Amino acid sequence: MRAPEGSARGFGRQAGLLSAGVGAAGVLTYAYFAFAAHQLDGTSYGEIVVLWTAVFVSVSILYRPVEQLLSRTIADRRARGVEIGSALRVAATIQLGIAAACAIAMLALRGPLQDGLFSGSRDLYWVMFGAVIVFGASFYARGYLAGRRRFALLAGLLVCESASRAAFALAVAIGIASGQTAVALGVFAAPCFSLVVVPLAFGRRAIEEPVAAAAPGDGRVSLASGGGFAAAVFVIMLSEQTLLNAGPLLARAFEGAAEAGFVFNVLMLARAPLLVFQGVATSLLPHLTRLRARGEAGADEFARSIHGTLRGVAAFTLVVAVVVLVAGPALMQLAFSSRFEYDRAGLLLVTLGMGLYLAATTLNQSALARGRARAAAACWAACAAGFLAWGLLPVFDEARRIEIGFAAAALCLALALWLVNRVVVPPGRDLAPGSADEVEARVAMADEAS
Repeated sequence: MRAPEGSARGFGRQAGLLSAGVGAAGVLTYAYFAFAAHQLDGTSYGEIVVLWTAVFVSVSILYRPVEQLLSRTIADRRARGVEIGSALRVAATIQLGIAAACAIAMLALRGPLQDGLFSGSRDLYWVMFGAVIVFGASFYARGYLAGRRRFALLAGLLVCESASRAAFALAVAIGIASGQTAVALGVFAAPCFSLVVVPLAFGRRAIEEPVAAAAPGDGRVSLASGGGFAAAVFVIMLSEQTLLNAGPLLARAFEGAAEAGFVFNVLMLARAPLLVFQGVATSLLPHLTRLRARGEAGADEFARSIHGTLRGVAAFTLVVAVVVLVAGPALMQLAFSSRFEYDRAGLLLVTLGMGLYLAATTLNQSALARGRARAAAACWAACAAGFLAWGLLPVFDEARRIEIGFAAAALCLALALWLVNRVVVPPGRDLAPGSADEVEARVAMADEAS
Protein backbone atom coordinates (compact mmCIF):
# COMPACT_ATOMS: atom_id res chain seq x y z
CA MET A 1 0.00 0.00 0.00
CA ARG A 2 1.27 3.43 -0.87
CA ALA A 3 2.00 5.64 2.12
CA PRO A 4 0.12 8.93 2.17
CA GLU A 5 2.20 11.91 1.25
CA GLY A 6 1.73 13.59 4.57
CA SER A 7 2.57 10.55 6.71
CA ALA A 8 5.96 10.01 8.30
CA ARG A 9 6.46 6.92 6.18
CA GLY A 10 5.54 8.78 3.00
CA PHE A 11 7.80 11.68 3.87
CA GLY A 12 10.68 9.32 4.66
CA ARG A 13 10.26 7.57 1.32
CA GLN A 14 10.21 10.84 -0.60
CA ALA A 15 13.20 12.20 1.33
CA GLY A 16 15.05 8.97 0.59
CA LEU A 17 14.37 9.39 -3.11
CA LEU A 18 15.70 12.94 -2.96
CA SER A 19 18.87 11.81 -1.19
CA ALA A 20 19.37 9.07 -3.78
CA GLY A 21 18.83 11.57 -6.58
CA VAL A 22 21.33 14.02 -5.10
CA GLY A 23 23.86 11.20 -4.70
CA ALA A 24 23.35 10.01 -8.28
CA ALA A 25 23.70 13.57 -9.55
CA GLY A 26 26.99 13.89 -7.67
CA VAL A 27 28.34 10.67 -9.20
CA LEU A 28 27.33 11.78 -12.71
CA THR A 29 28.97 15.18 -12.18
CA TYR A 30 32.13 13.38 -11.09
CA ALA A 31 31.92 11.24 -14.25
CA TYR A 32 31.63 14.34 -16.43
CA PHE A 33 34.92 15.73 -15.16
CA ALA A 34 36.61 12.33 -15.14
CA PHE A 35 35.77 11.79 -18.84
CA ALA A 36 36.84 15.34 -19.68
CA ALA A 37 40.14 15.03 -17.77
CA HIS A 38 41.07 11.88 -19.71
CA GLN A 39 40.20 13.29 -23.15
CA LEU A 40 41.46 16.89 -23.03
CA ASP A 41 44.92 18.34 -22.52
CA GLY A 42 45.70 20.19 -19.30
CA THR A 43 44.89 23.68 -20.58
CA SER A 44 41.64 22.67 -22.30
CA TYR A 45 40.47 20.75 -19.25
CA GLY A 46 41.36 23.68 -17.01
CA GLU A 47 39.20 25.97 -19.14
CA ILE A 48 36.28 23.54 -18.80
CA VAL A 49 36.78 23.72 -15.04
CA VAL A 50 36.80 27.53 -15.19
CA LEU A 51 33.60 27.47 -17.31
CA TRP A 52 31.81 25.12 -14.90
CA THR A 53 32.99 27.02 -11.85
CA ALA A 54 31.93 30.39 -13.27
CA VAL A 55 28.48 29.04 -14.22
CA PHE A 56 27.91 27.08 -11.02
CA VAL A 57 29.02 29.89 -8.73
CA SER A 58 26.91 32.44 -10.61
CA VAL A 59 23.68 30.45 -10.67
CA SER A 60 24.03 29.22 -7.08
CA ILE A 61 24.50 32.73 -5.76
CA LEU A 62 21.89 34.39 -7.97
CA TYR A 63 19.15 31.78 -8.25
CA ARG A 64 19.24 29.63 -5.10
CA PRO A 65 17.83 32.42 -2.89
CA VAL A 66 14.70 32.50 -5.07
CA GLU A 67 14.58 28.69 -5.07
CA GLN A 68 14.61 28.73 -1.27
CA LEU A 69 12.04 31.53 -1.14
CA LEU A 70 9.72 29.65 -3.47
CA SER A 71 10.02 26.23 -1.83
CA ARG A 72 9.55 27.51 1.71
CA THR A 73 6.74 29.91 0.90
CA ILE A 74 4.78 27.30 -1.04
CA ALA A 75 5.21 24.75 1.77
CA ASP A 76 4.14 27.31 4.37
CA ARG A 77 1.04 28.48 2.54
CA ARG A 78 -0.08 25.00 1.53
CA ALA A 79 0.26 23.87 5.15
CA ARG A 80 -2.00 26.76 6.21
CA GLY A 81 -4.45 26.17 3.36
CA VAL A 82 -3.99 29.48 1.55
CA GLU A 83 -3.28 30.41 -2.04
CA ILE A 84 0.20 30.06 -3.55
CA GLY A 85 -0.36 32.14 -6.68
CA SER A 86 1.16 35.28 -5.18
CA ALA A 87 4.27 33.35 -4.15
CA LEU A 88 4.67 31.99 -7.67
CA ARG A 89 4.27 35.43 -9.22
CA VAL A 90 6.67 37.18 -6.83
CA ALA A 91 9.33 34.50 -7.26
CA ALA A 92 8.92 34.58 -11.05
CA THR A 93 9.23 38.37 -11.07
CA ILE A 94 12.44 38.26 -9.03
CA GLN A 95 13.90 35.39 -11.07
CA LEU A 96 13.12 37.02 -14.42
CA GLY A 97 14.60 40.29 -13.20
CA ILE A 98 17.80 38.54 -12.13
CA ALA A 99 18.08 36.64 -15.42
CA ALA A 100 17.58 39.83 -17.43
CA ALA A 101 20.19 41.67 -15.39
CA CYS A 102 22.61 38.77 -15.87
CA ALA A 103 22.08 38.79 -19.63
CA ILE A 104 22.73 42.53 -19.84
CA ALA A 105 25.83 42.29 -17.63
CA MET A 106 27.32 39.37 -19.56
CA LEU A 107 26.77 41.12 -22.90
CA ALA A 108 28.34 44.32 -21.57
CA LEU A 109 31.32 42.37 -20.19
CA ARG A 110 31.77 40.09 -23.18
CA GLY A 111 35.30 41.32 -23.86
CA PRO A 112 36.72 40.73 -20.36
CA LEU A 113 34.84 37.44 -19.99
CA GLN A 114 35.77 36.02 -23.38
CA ASP A 115 39.37 37.23 -23.48
CA GLY A 116 40.26 37.21 -19.80
CA LEU A 117 38.33 34.26 -18.41
CA PHE A 118 38.19 31.98 -21.44
CA SER A 119 41.43 32.90 -23.25
CA GLY A 120 39.56 34.33 -26.23
CA SER A 121 37.20 31.35 -26.75
CA ARG A 122 33.93 32.57 -28.23
CA ASP A 123 32.35 29.13 -27.84
CA LEU A 124 33.00 28.99 -24.09
CA TYR A 125 31.61 32.50 -23.62
CA TRP A 126 28.32 31.68 -25.37
CA VAL A 127 28.00 28.37 -23.49
CA MET A 128 28.33 30.32 -20.24
CA PHE A 129 25.81 32.93 -21.42
CA GLY A 130 23.17 30.37 -22.36
CA ALA A 131 23.71 28.18 -19.30
CA VAL A 132 23.42 31.03 -16.81
CA ILE A 133 20.14 32.21 -18.35
CA VAL A 134 18.49 28.78 -18.65
CA PHE A 135 19.50 27.78 -15.12
CA GLY A 136 17.08 30.46 -13.88
CA ALA A 137 14.15 28.34 -15.09
CA SER A 138 15.70 25.16 -13.68
CA PHE A 139 16.12 26.65 -10.19
CA TYR A 140 12.57 28.01 -10.30
CA ALA A 141 11.36 24.49 -11.08
CA ARG A 142 13.42 23.13 -8.18
CA GLY A 143 11.79 25.55 -5.79
CA TYR A 144 8.30 24.74 -7.04
CA LEU A 145 8.82 20.97 -6.79
CA ALA A 146 10.36 21.22 -3.34
CA GLY A 147 7.54 23.41 -2.08
CA ARG A 148 4.97 20.96 -3.44
CA ARG A 149 6.95 18.13 -1.77
CA ARG A 150 7.37 16.42 -5.13
CA PHE A 151 10.73 15.02 -4.08
CA ALA A 152 10.71 12.18 -6.61
CA LEU A 153 10.36 14.65 -9.48
CA LEU A 154 12.98 16.92 -7.92
CA ALA A 155 15.37 13.97 -7.77
CA GLY A 156 14.53 13.24 -11.41
CA LEU A 157 15.30 16.83 -12.36
CA LEU A 158 18.73 16.65 -10.72
CA VAL A 159 19.55 13.31 -12.34
CA CYS A 160 18.42 14.50 -15.79
CA GLU A 161 20.59 17.58 -15.44
CA SER A 162 23.73 15.67 -14.45
CA ALA A 163 23.17 12.77 -16.85
CA SER A 164 22.75 15.04 -19.86
CA ARG A 165 25.93 16.92 -18.96
CA ALA A 166 27.89 13.69 -18.51
CA ALA A 167 26.56 12.37 -21.84
CA PHE A 168 28.44 15.06 -23.75
CA ALA A 169 31.75 14.16 -22.12
CA LEU A 170 31.02 10.46 -22.67
CA ALA A 171 30.35 11.15 -26.35
CA VAL A 172 33.85 12.60 -26.63
CA ALA A 173 35.33 9.67 -24.70
CA ILE A 174 33.86 7.05 -27.06
CA GLY A 175 34.58 9.01 -30.23
CA ILE A 176 31.11 10.20 -31.22
CA ALA A 177 32.26 13.81 -30.80
CA SER A 178 35.59 15.48 -30.17
CA GLY A 179 37.17 18.57 -28.71
CA GLN A 180 36.67 21.04 -25.92
CA THR A 181 33.52 22.63 -27.35
CA ALA A 182 31.66 19.31 -27.39
CA VAL A 183 32.47 18.79 -23.71
CA ALA A 184 31.53 22.39 -22.89
CA LEU A 185 28.12 22.08 -24.55
CA GLY A 186 27.13 19.70 -21.78
CA VAL A 187 27.17 22.64 -19.36
CA PHE A 188 24.48 24.38 -21.44
CA ALA A 189 22.49 21.24 -22.22
CA ALA A 190 22.18 20.24 -18.55
CA PRO A 191 19.65 22.90 -17.41
CA CYS A 192 17.70 22.49 -20.65
CA PHE A 193 17.23 18.73 -20.24
CA SER A 194 16.50 19.11 -16.53
CA LEU A 195 13.18 20.76 -17.41
CA VAL A 196 11.76 17.64 -19.08
CA VAL A 197 10.32 16.54 -15.72
CA VAL A 198 8.36 19.78 -15.17
CA PRO A 199 5.25 18.74 -17.19
CA LEU A 200 4.88 15.74 -14.88
CA ALA A 201 4.33 18.14 -11.97
CA PHE A 202 1.08 19.23 -13.60
CA GLY A 203 -0.35 15.74 -14.02
CA ARG A 204 -3.42 14.14 -12.50
CA ARG A 205 -2.41 14.64 -8.86
CA ALA A 206 -1.81 18.36 -9.31
CA ILE A 207 -5.10 18.82 -11.20
CA GLU A 208 -7.17 16.91 -8.63
CA GLU A 209 -5.68 18.69 -5.61
CA PRO A 210 -8.09 21.40 -4.41
CA VAL A 211 -6.81 24.95 -4.36
CA ALA A 212 -7.62 26.71 -1.12
CA ALA A 213 -8.70 30.31 -0.98
CA ALA A 214 -6.84 32.78 1.19
CA ALA A 215 -8.09 32.87 4.76
CA PRO A 216 -8.65 36.11 6.65
CA GLY A 217 -5.37 37.44 7.95
CA ASP A 218 -3.30 35.41 5.50
CA GLY A 219 -1.83 38.16 3.36
CA ARG A 220 -0.38 37.62 -0.06
CA VAL A 221 3.35 37.37 -0.53
CA SER A 222 4.73 40.79 -1.46
CA LEU A 223 7.77 41.65 -3.53
CA ALA A 224 9.28 43.43 -0.52
CA SER A 225 8.93 40.51 1.90
CA GLY A 226 9.98 37.95 -0.69
CA GLY A 227 12.95 40.03 -1.76
CA GLY A 228 14.00 40.50 1.85
CA PHE A 229 14.10 36.78 2.51
CA ALA A 230 15.95 36.13 -0.75
CA ALA A 231 18.52 38.77 0.19
CA ALA A 232 19.15 37.07 3.53
CA VAL A 233 19.77 33.70 1.86
CA PHE A 234 21.96 35.45 -0.72
CA VAL A 235 24.59 36.21 1.92
CA ILE A 236 24.95 32.55 2.91
CA MET A 237 24.92 31.35 -0.70
CA LEU A 238 27.61 33.86 -1.70
CA SER A 239 29.79 32.80 1.21
CA GLU A 240 29.24 29.10 0.53
CA GLN A 241 30.23 29.37 -3.11
CA THR A 242 33.25 31.47 -2.23
CA LEU A 243 34.56 28.75 0.06
CA LEU A 244 33.82 25.90 -2.36
CA ASN A 245 34.60 27.40 -5.74
CA ALA A 246 36.83 30.46 -5.44
CA GLY A 247 39.93 28.24 -5.25
CA PRO A 248 40.05 27.25 -8.95
CA LEU A 249 39.34 30.84 -10.00
CA LEU A 250 42.22 32.11 -7.83
CA ALA A 251 44.47 29.46 -9.34
CA ARG A 252 43.38 30.51 -12.83
CA ALA A 253 44.20 34.14 -12.09
CA PHE A 254 47.68 33.47 -10.68
CA GLU A 255 48.91 30.30 -12.40
CA GLY A 256 46.73 29.59 -15.44
CA ALA A 257 44.02 27.19 -16.55
CA ALA A 258 46.03 24.00 -15.96
CA GLU A 259 46.60 24.87 -12.29
CA ALA A 260 42.89 25.68 -11.96
CA GLY A 261 42.10 22.17 -13.18
CA PHE A 262 44.48 20.66 -10.63
CA VAL A 263 42.97 22.63 -7.74
CA PHE A 264 39.47 21.73 -8.89
CA ASN A 265 40.32 18.03 -8.89
CA VAL A 266 41.72 18.21 -5.36
CA LEU A 267 38.66 20.05 -4.06
CA MET A 268 36.41 17.35 -5.53
CA LEU A 269 37.25 15.47 -2.32
CA ALA A 270 35.14 18.06 -0.53
CA ARG A 271 32.46 18.68 -3.16
CA ALA A 272 31.32 15.10 -3.72
CA PRO A 273 30.43 14.39 -0.04
CA LEU A 274 28.74 17.78 0.21
CA LEU A 275 26.45 16.90 -2.69
CA VAL A 276 25.36 13.72 -0.93
CA PHE A 277 25.02 15.54 2.41
CA GLN A 278 22.46 17.93 0.88
CA GLY A 279 19.83 15.23 1.33
CA VAL A 280 20.55 15.13 5.07
CA ALA A 281 20.63 18.92 5.38
CA THR A 282 17.30 19.27 3.58
CA SER A 283 15.48 17.21 6.20
CA LEU A 284 17.52 18.30 9.24
CA LEU A 285 16.29 21.90 9.50
CA PRO A 286 12.52 21.21 9.73
CA HIS A 287 13.18 18.31 12.10
CA LEU A 288 15.24 20.49 14.44
CA THR A 289 12.76 23.36 14.22
CA ARG A 290 9.89 21.07 15.25
CA LEU A 291 11.91 19.87 18.24
CA ARG A 292 12.80 23.44 19.15
CA ALA A 293 9.12 24.36 19.12
CA ARG A 294 8.48 21.77 21.85
CA GLY A 295 10.66 23.73 24.27
CA GLU A 296 12.23 21.71 27.08
CA ALA A 297 10.35 18.58 26.00
CA GLY A 298 12.30 18.43 22.74
CA ALA A 299 15.65 19.72 24.02
CA ASP A 300 17.20 16.30 24.61
CA GLU A 301 16.14 14.94 21.24
CA PHE A 302 17.38 18.16 19.59
CA ALA A 303 20.82 17.63 21.13
CA ARG A 304 20.84 13.93 20.20
CA SER A 305 20.01 14.76 16.58
CA ILE A 306 22.91 17.21 16.32
CA HIS A 307 25.37 14.98 18.14
CA GLY A 308 24.34 11.94 16.09
CA THR A 309 24.84 13.81 12.83
CA LEU A 310 28.22 15.12 13.96
CA ARG A 311 29.31 11.62 14.96
CA GLY A 312 28.32 10.36 11.53
CA VAL A 313 30.32 13.17 9.90
CA ALA A 314 33.36 12.33 12.04
CA ALA A 315 33.17 8.63 11.18
CA PHE A 316 32.83 9.35 7.46
CA THR A 317 35.75 11.78 7.55
CA LEU A 318 37.93 9.20 9.30
CA VAL A 319 37.15 6.58 6.63
CA VAL A 320 37.98 9.01 3.82
CA ALA A 321 41.20 10.05 5.58
CA VAL A 322 42.35 6.42 5.86
CA VAL A 323 41.65 5.82 2.16
CA VAL A 324 43.50 9.00 1.21
CA LEU A 325 46.44 8.10 3.44
CA VAL A 326 46.75 4.63 1.91
CA ALA A 327 46.00 5.29 -1.77
CA GLY A 328 44.90 8.89 -2.24
CA PRO A 329 47.37 10.01 -4.97
CA ALA A 330 46.94 6.81 -6.98
CA LEU A 331 43.14 7.02 -6.83
CA MET A 332 43.19 10.67 -7.92
CA GLN A 333 45.34 9.80 -10.93
CA LEU A 334 43.08 6.88 -11.76
CA ALA A 335 40.08 9.20 -11.69
CA PHE A 336 41.53 12.27 -13.37
CA SER A 337 44.41 10.83 -15.43
CA SER A 338 48.11 10.86 -14.60
CA ARG A 339 48.58 14.39 -15.91
CA PHE A 340 48.90 15.78 -12.37
CA GLU A 341 50.93 14.64 -9.37
CA TYR A 342 48.94 14.64 -6.11
CA ASP A 343 50.56 14.66 -2.67
CA ARG A 344 49.04 13.04 0.41
CA ALA A 345 49.51 16.10 2.60
CA GLY A 346 47.38 18.27 0.36
CA LEU A 347 44.69 15.62 -0.02
CA LEU A 348 44.59 15.08 3.75
CA LEU A 349 44.23 18.83 4.30
CA VAL A 350 41.21 18.92 1.99
CA THR A 351 39.78 15.80 3.68
CA LEU A 352 40.08 17.52 7.07
CA GLY A 353 38.43 20.61 5.61
CA MET A 354 35.64 18.46 4.18
CA GLY A 355 34.85 16.99 7.59
CA LEU A 356 34.92 20.36 9.30
CA TYR A 357 32.74 21.85 6.57
CA LEU A 358 30.12 19.11 6.96
CA ALA A 359 30.17 19.73 10.71
CA ALA A 360 29.74 23.46 10.09
CA THR A 361 26.76 22.76 7.80
CA THR A 362 25.16 20.68 10.55
CA LEU A 363 25.73 23.43 13.11
CA ASN A 364 24.33 25.95 10.65
CA GLN A 365 21.03 24.04 10.49
CA SER A 366 20.96 24.02 14.29
CA ALA A 367 21.54 27.79 14.38
CA LEU A 368 18.70 28.39 11.91
CA ALA A 369 16.37 26.19 13.93
CA ARG A 370 17.24 28.24 17.02
CA GLY A 371 16.35 31.46 15.18
CA ARG A 372 19.99 32.58 14.84
CA ALA A 373 20.02 33.07 11.06
CA ARG A 374 21.60 36.55 11.13
CA ALA A 375 24.43 35.42 13.39
CA ALA A 376 25.01 32.36 11.20
CA ALA A 377 25.12 34.50 8.06
CA ALA A 378 27.71 36.77 9.71
CA CYS A 379 29.88 33.73 10.45
CA TRP A 380 29.70 32.57 6.84
CA ALA A 381 30.54 36.01 5.48
CA ALA A 382 33.51 36.50 7.81
CA CYS A 383 35.02 33.10 7.01
CA ALA A 384 34.55 33.56 3.26
CA ALA A 385 36.24 36.97 3.41
CA GLY A 386 39.12 35.48 5.40
CA PHE A 387 39.51 32.67 2.85
CA LEU A 388 39.74 35.17 -0.01
CA ALA A 389 42.24 37.33 1.86
CA TRP A 390 44.42 34.30 2.58
CA GLY A 391 44.21 33.20 -1.06
CA LEU A 392 45.73 36.50 -2.18
CA LEU A 393 48.76 36.32 0.11
CA PRO A 394 52.14 35.48 -1.52
CA VAL A 395 52.82 32.44 0.69
CA PHE A 396 53.31 28.79 -0.35
CA ASP A 397 52.45 27.71 -3.88
CA GLU A 398 48.97 28.33 -5.23
CA ALA A 399 47.55 24.86 -4.64
CA ARG A 400 48.93 24.51 -1.11
CA ARG A 401 47.67 27.96 -0.17
CA ILE A 402 44.13 27.02 -1.24
CA GLU A 403 44.28 23.65 0.54
CA ILE A 404 45.40 25.27 3.80
CA GLY A 405 42.91 28.11 3.39
CA PHE A 406 39.96 25.78 2.84
CA ALA A 407 40.76 23.66 5.89
CA ALA A 408 41.36 26.74 8.07
CA ALA A 409 38.18 28.49 6.90
CA ALA A 410 36.13 25.34 7.56
CA LEU A 411 37.62 25.10 11.05
CA CYS A 412 36.85 28.74 11.81
CA LEU A 413 33.33 28.38 10.44
CA ALA A 414 32.63 25.28 12.53
CA LEU A 415 33.95 26.96 15.69
CA ALA A 416 32.02 30.18 15.03
CA LEU A 417 28.76 28.34 14.45
CA TRP A 418 29.38 26.22 17.55
CA LEU A 419 29.68 29.45 19.55
CA VAL A 420 26.47 30.75 17.97
CA ASN A 421 24.70 27.60 19.14
CA ARG A 422 26.12 28.03 22.64
CA VAL A 423 24.11 31.21 23.13
CA VAL A 424 21.02 30.09 25.05
CA VAL A 425 17.83 31.77 23.86
CA PRO A 426 14.56 30.68 25.50
CA PRO A 427 12.10 29.11 23.02
CA GLY A 428 9.55 31.61 21.83
CA ARG A 429 11.81 34.62 22.50
CA ASP A 430 14.34 34.02 19.74
CA LEU A 431 12.24 34.97 16.72
CA ALA A 432 11.47 38.60 16.07
CA PRO A 433 8.04 38.87 14.39
CA GLY A 434 8.42 39.34 10.66
CA SER A 435 12.18 38.75 10.70
CA ALA A 436 13.99 36.45 8.28
CA ASP A 437 14.74 34.17 11.25
CA GLU A 438 11.04 33.92 12.10
CA VAL A 439 10.09 33.22 8.48
CA GLU A 440 12.75 30.49 8.18
CA ALA A 441 11.71 28.77 11.40
CA ARG A 442 7.97 29.06 10.81
CA VAL A 443 8.18 27.70 7.28
CA ALA A 444 10.54 24.92 8.34
CA MET A 445 7.90 23.89 10.88
CA ALA A 446 5.31 23.96 8.14
CA ASP A 447 7.54 21.70 6.02
CA GLU A 448 7.65 19.17 8.87
CA ALA A 449 3.93 19.39 9.60
CA SER A 450 2.85 19.09 5.98
